[in-house]
Formats: sequence, C-alpha cells, structure tokens
Amino acid sequence: MLSQEQLTDFLEPIVGSCGIDLDDLRVVKAGNRRILEVVVDGDEGIDLDKVAEVSRAISEALDEHPEMGEQAYTLEVSTRGVGTPLTKPVHWRRNVGRLVTVTGDSVNAAGRIVEFDDPTVTLNVKGQMRKFDIASFSRALIEVEFNRKDTEA
Repeated sequence: MLSQEQLTDFLEPIVGSCGIDLDDLRVVKAGNRRILEVVVDGDEGIDLDKVAEVSRAISEALDEHPEMGEQAYTLEVSTRGVGTPLTKPVHWRRNVGRLVTVTGDSVNAAGRIVEFDDPTVTLNVKGQMRKFDIASFSRALIEVEFNRKDTEA
C-alpha cells in the first residue's frame, strides 16, 4: 500500500480531471478493514452528480492499479462540510463574501470576508475593515446564514 502522500499524489490528477480539487485524504482503520476518506472541493461548489463522477473515477483508477494494496477497503468521497475549518489559502478565496468566526492569540471576532490576498484577509467586523494574516488564526469557521441580506456589507 502507498503512503498517504503517495496516495494523494496518485489521486490528485484523477480528481483534477473531473474539474475539482482533492482537498483532503485519510486512510482510517475500522476493525479489520480500512476506509479511504477523500474530501473534494471546487470553486463553483460541488453537487451530488459531481461527487458520483469523481467517486467512479477514483474507484476505477484504484481497481486498475492496486494502490491500496490487497486488504479490503471502503471508498468514501465527500465535500468539505459547513463546519470544516478554513485551513488553506484556497478555502479563504472560495469563501469571500461569507461570514466567518476567527480565533487566535490576538483575535476573537466574527466578520464578513471582504477580500483575500494571500496571506492577508480583510474582514468587515461590525462595520470596520480589519486586515489579518491568516497564519495568526488558530481556528476559522464559516458561519451558516439562513437570512442573509444581499445589501449587507
């Protein structure tokens, strides 16, 4: 079986051929079997048809090349969940316009992502534009908005 890094290198072009990105990958042991958890993301969001497409592509590639070895495994393909922390610059770029809660040594705030110019994010915090280096955050989570007003800054 390949290492996680080698498996990522193997799967990235397969996922990319479907027009999306490989965001995360984990191999988890569950009793006497393994689960290959693949998380995908894209600039335009991902619907169920796209998840099915990339799942088939990954499955076919793994069937043709036994990168997971001989031991049985289960393939799970999903998208980033709403509660998944922003950890990469691309996450910030894809969420411009959304409300985020950030925490760190010198910040604990909620604001709308106005602009992202790696590594600097501009947040509208209670009407004030504040710039932060994303490395200063220990955690950043998108807030779910059910009644967002389009005129809100």
